[in-house]
Amino acid sequence: MRKFIPTPSSSTLELGFFTFHFYALTILLGIFVAVWLTKRRYKSLGGNPDDITDLALIVVPVGIIGGRIYHVITSPQKYFGENGSPIQALQIWRGGLGIWGAIGFGALAAYIFFKAKKPSLSFYQSLDAIAPGLLIAQGIGRFGNWFNGELFGRPTSLVWALEIPEENRPLGYESFMTFHPTFLYEAIWCFVIAGVILRMKTFKNFTRAGTVFAFYVMAYSLGRFFIEAIRIDEANLILGIRLNLWVSGALFFGSLGLFLRGRATNTHKS
Repeated sequence: MRKFIPTPSSSTLELGFFTFHFYALTILLGIFVAVWLTKRRYKSLGGNPDDITDLALIVVPVGIIGGRIYHVITSPQKYFGENGSPIQALQIWRGGLGIWGAIGFGALAAYIFFKAKKPSLSFYQSLDAIAPGLLIAQGIGRFGNWFNGELFGRPTSLVWALEIPEENRPLGYESFMTFHPTFLYEAIWCFVIAGVILRMKTFKNFTRAGTVFAFYVMAYSLGRFFIEAIRIDEANLILGIRLNLWVSGALFFGSLGLFLRGRATNTHKS
């Protein structure tokens, strides 16, 4: 009998009177790792790591709220459509955080923080420090989707296919047992990009702050575009194409322009 990746039988951990949702635990673990790594990078750039502690107290909750808002706005049928449950829009532990909403709201909160407090490094330098930690947090957080048995791809019989219980299969796919583990694809992609940023000495030669963050957005969007293309969960469509495909494509080309601009600036000054 062939072995596939199983979907966990439970998405919660029961400890006495307390119930912990693995989705929430993966998010918290990702945040912890991201803050720890960002403080180290921020210090290596000449900044005071306490700035990151203060920043995290603001950006993390704002980012989570922003991610949830993006998810609800882009998937309203689940909450406000026929047979929808509006109260579930508040139940984050069930899954559903849109990364671009989290980054957008979080970046805005960070910008306001840096303008008001004027910490030891600039806003764009801080973005460069945050990039790899954010990627690792995203990768860890994707395992929360695995525990929830959600956001998988088209049916497949590959050896790394993900077994999905019948009750979690989308309408029209009830007869299929195994699917692409898109949570794993995205987690691996995030870890790879983070490793590239941490290992590539080329970035240290870039004088334009924000270039590393632009690379992060560019590389992540490229991978997300292909991963999104094989997902089969319900999504809003524009001209028959998933909304997140449009968003990933637009962000890729926008960040590519910023990245090349930073590279051109450095070349000109060399």
